[in-house]
Amino acid sequence: MHISSVFDSGNIEVLDLSDPAAIRLNIRPDAGGDHYQWFHFRVSGAEGTACAFRIENANGASYPSAWPGYRACRSVDGETWERVDTEYVDDTLVIRDTPPAELCWYAYFAPYPLDRLHGLLAEAQHHPRVRHERLGHTVDGRDLDALIVGEPGDGKRVFWVIARQHPGESMASWWMEGFLARLLDDSDPLARMLLDRAVVHVVPHMNPDGSFRGHLRNNAAGANLNREWHAPTVERSPEVYFTLAAMDASGVDLCLDVHGDEELPYNFIAGADGAPIWSPRLAELDRRFRDALERANPDFQQEHGYPLDEPGQGDMSMCTNAVAERFDCLAMTLEMPFKDNADHPDPRFGWSPERCARLGESALDAMVAVVDDLR
Repeated sequence: MHISSVFDSGNIEVLDLSDPAAIRLNIRPDAGGDHYQWFHFRVSGAEGTACAFRIENANGASYPSAWPGYRACRSVDGETWERVDTEYVDDTLVIRDTPPAELCWYAYFAPYPLDRLHGLLAEAQHHPRVRHERLGHTVDGRDLDALIVGEPGDGKRVFWVIARQHPGESMASWWMEGFLARLLDDSDPLARMLLDRAVVHVVPHMNPDGSFRGHLRNNAAGANLNREWHAPTVERSPEVYFTLAAMDASGVDLCLDVHGDEELPYNFIAGADGAPIWSPRLAELDRRFRDALERANPDFQQEHGYPLDEPGQGDMSMCTNAVAERFDCLAMTLEMPFKDNADHPDPRFGWSPERCARLGESALDAMVAVVDDLR
């Protein structure tokens, strides 16, 4: 048996492989050393062998309370990811599985390789309503890409949709695939309606460095990008610095920041209720967006989520609050689960890439519900 993680988004440390029933592993921390939880590793030579993969430093992860009820993902082809037996016992995460093939991959959630991102960009650029823009560079020197969908015009709204500030939240990339597929579908009347009224700026991956390195939350400089929006710098958080500069150039009428939540087994939205600029107008737009998304897709709900912030008491280093304040606009954070959706569980796949994509498609319904009243 051999276990490796030297590949895109790989993360594991092998402590002891001598006993398949007690394989000892650790997760490597992000750059900066303050976060870890994402894992992704390959197992070879164990087909048909009952294995227990024991992640021994699970209790020190960023969200240890997220482990109970969680089930790891396993794939034999890199495309289909099924859930496998997982338990959190004695401060250790134990993944129990009998690998069904010579090569098997295990991950915290279905990974989204950078090669797939490049393919998404390459395909989208050929659409007649799409323009590619290189916003800048990342800490490691990767390109920070944006897609601008639709043509500017008098009275048209400006939308910004961003994903993967936290690199381990790969569900945001699968959501983005569904969102872009529908947005660029010329046969979809709702997509045509939206693009007649708005220009949509899309940053499909804010943190490719952290993703490639197998990080949970930080970029290559050890910065949590969603705590950098108050004062980003080229040295520490160029991904936010260049995105915010582009937002300043275009203006923003609506901003949707797509994430995943380790602990809550639901899809929900967190708004900018803690920003000083929060107003009845923004509250009504926020409510209408959520209501429309819930009507469009029952996988979204409004009963469970984060507690509301007191007015003026929100964390202004976070994208949603900072953008709402800077542009007096509707700004929201969409959260999806690493676990299953407790309202509509799927014992085999849990919350899956396919369901992420469907929720991304449904976002257009919510955008159309508010586009005419954003200003």
